Amino acid sequence: MLAHLLSLAPEDRYLRFGYAASDVQVSRYVDLLDFDRDEVFGIFNRRLELIAQAHLAYLPNSNRLRQAAEFGVSVLPKARGRGYGARLFDHAMLHARNRGVDTMIIHALSENAAMLKIVRKAGATVEREGGEAEARLRLPPETLGSVIEEMVESQAAEIDYQLKSNAQRVDQLRHLFGEIKAGIRKVRDSTIE
Repeated sequence: MLAHLLSLAPEDRYLRFGYAASDVQVSRYVDLLDFDRDEVFGIFNRRLELIAQAHLAYLPNSNRLRQAAEFGVSVLPKARGRGYGARLFDHAMLHARNRGVDTMIIHALSENAAMLKIVRKAGATVEREGGEAEARLRLPPETLGSVIEEMVESQAAEIDYQLKSNAQRVDQLRHLFGEIKAGIRKVRDSTIE
């Protein structure tokens, strides 16, 4: 996660965090993540590089909301335009819904058109105040169908990761065998001389 967030350009960090986050601030953000309470989701490419990641932070109960969660997402520039941010948002909505959350909150800068497009498409109400926007999306209660859908998605994600991991190991073995073969040729050629 830290490597992913640190690789974001300054303007992307600004859109993700709402301010020009320095390396120290990004590191502190990652260090303070509460993995016992919050959820983090990611999309990996075939090289197992984290190209998109989302953070679902569960907020404490309040009088206004029964239970709410805040959503944040980042996608590397080379992976944009493929719907990864929307896929992570959909997954986070399903995940939150199945944990009794009834409201998702998204804080975004008004200039973050990609994020605002995702939340509007999902049906969120967006209120703007100056350069910032806050989107709220009411989630339906969990159902047997939503629980099964999440289980299937989680299993598919695990299978996808394992396939990519195994393919990476095969590529590493191929490379190693190529180096061994080249070394044997070199020894054989030097012996013949």
